[in-house]
Amino acid sequence: MRVLALLAVLSISATSALAAEEPSGCDKFKWPIERDRAALTAPDRAKLASGAEQAAVPASAITLGLVAPQEAKLPTPPERAPKDGTFAGFTSIKAAKAGLYTISLSSGAWVDLVQDGHFLKPVAFSGATDCDGIRKTMKYELSDKPFVLQVSGAKDNSLSISILPAQ
Repeated sequence: MRVLALLAVLSISATSALAAEEPSGCDKFKWPIERDRAALTAPDRAKLASGAEQAAVPASAITLGLVAPQEAKLPTPPERAPKDGTFAGFTSIKAAKAGLYTISLSSGAWVDLVQDGHFLKPVAFSGATDCDGIRKTMKYELSDKPFVLQVSGAKDNSLSISILPAQ
């Protein structure tokens, strides 16, 4: 019985410690986010349905409509299986200039960037809670080929996304 009580205390302590380690506040991101945050909160964001094709990388942020994962018909199964009750969606970009891009999200979700049939890994990642308008930001090195940005595991049925050349 004492062992179970000790395990329960350790489990609660570990969970509390992990939550305490997650950065909180806009000043906790690893690089400046002002430009990305402004794009994500701009009132003129284009609203796209999941599956929408874009001719080129959008010049401003978009708001992507999301649906239940089984309805999203993601072109590539996500690297992380979405939890029940979450939302997913994707957009295809037909043309991109090669270079380093910052992809930022207004709220938490899993991102898969697929280019030339392969998952791209971010070269950098930063996130923080309690920062109105932005939750996470990642940097990806893109080639000049089309790519698909897939989102899954989102708690809401829409999400603002910016894809901006890195500064």
